[in-house]
Amino acid sequence: MTETELQARIEELESTVADLETDDDDGKKMTIVATQGSFDMAYPPLILASTAAAFGWDVVVFHTFWGLDILHEEKSEKLQLSAVGNPNMPMPNALAALPGMDRMATRMMEKRIDDNGTATIGELIELSLDQGVELQACQMTIELMEYDEEDFYDDVTVGVGAATALQHMAESDIQLLV
Repeated sequence: MTETELQARIEELESTVADLETDDDDGKKMTIVATQGSFDMAYPPLILASTAAAFGWDVVVFHTFWGLDILHEEKSEKLQLSAVGNPNMPMPNALAALPGMDRMATRMMEKRIDDNGTATIGELIELSLDQGVELQACQMTIELMEYDEEDFYDDVTVGVGAATALQHMAESDIQLLV
C-alpha cells in the first residue's frame, strides 16, 4: 500500500469513527400497546414511555380497548385496582370478591403512591406528553366505546387506526404489549 493510499484509508476510517461517535440512541423507536385500563396497569406503559423518551427515543403508546380509559380524562380519575384474581394481593379471593374491596385496594395503593412521592397517572400522562411521547387513542375503540374525541387529555392523538399502529411497530426497535 502506498503512502497516498494509506493516508486516504486513514481519512476514511477517521470519517467513519466521527460518524459513529455522533450516532447515539436518539434513533431508537419503541411502541407500547396498552390494552388494560386498571389502576395498576396504567403505570407500566406510562413509566416505560416517559423513561424511554428521556433517553431521546421516539415513543408511541397505542391505547386500545380498556387501555383507552387511561387517556380518557374522566375515566382515568376512576381507574380501579382489581383485588380478585390478583396473586399479589394480601387477601384471599373470597374476601377480595366482597363489594367495595376493589375500591379499598385502590385507595390503599393510592395512599402508598402518595406516601412514596410517586407520580399520579395524570402526572405521568403530562410528563409523557411533555417529553414528546405520542399517546394514541385507537379509533375503532373510540367508536366501540362511544367516546367523543374531546373526552381525552389534550395532545392525545385520536383517531389512530390499527394500520398506523402496526407501521410504527414494524419500524420500532422495541415493541411491548402491556
